[in-house]
Amino acid sequence: MLRWVIIFLVIAIVAAIFGFGGISEGAADIAKIIFYIFIVLVVLGFLGLLTIFKK
Repeated sequence: MLRWVIIFLVIAIVAAIFGFGGISEGAADIAKIIFYIFIVLVVLGFLGLLTIFKK
């Protein structure tokens, strides 16, 4: 999932360099959304591990 964030960030940077503002904004927004989803899943995973191994 983190790979997709990096891919969309690279697309956003390249599009911004060539002057495609709409495409770069869209790619950056998608990268942000995927990154936030990744962070939420990591936190839920850590909480799950804490509850499983809490004895």
